[in-house]
Amino acid sequence: MSHNRYIVIISFAAIISWMAFYLVVTKLDPFMSTGLALALFFVSLFFALTSTFTIAGFYLRVWFNKNEIYYDHINVSLRQGILLTLIALGSLLFQLLGVLTWWSGLLLIGAITMIEFYLVAKD
Repeated sequence: MSHNRYIVIISFAAIISWMAFYLVVTKLDPFMSTGLALALFFVSLFFALTSTFTIAGFYLRVWFNKNEIYYDHINVSLRQGILLTLIALGSLLFQLLGVLTWWSGLLLIGAITMIEFYLVAKD
């Protein structure tokens, strides 16, 4: 498959995920079904942010690195999109629990950065 087909599939997934996130936010009452509403909120936001970050990361890589292989850009963009999403959702979870401070946010970013460094060094 060409890289354009991968991007079209990820873009379609992003549109569906953002629509699902919109439906979760507008239609579910978090006070009536707390567990289900929170689970659907985090799952739909995970897929929406991951696909959006992946597409943005891919096009930034293509723009900065003109003469490289696009498949490598897709793999790296997907990995970093997932890691950025984990930072965002981790921060939201910390805020939900009432433990988000500037240093806990920095520790979360540092932990995800260390994971990225490990994965880059492994390659």
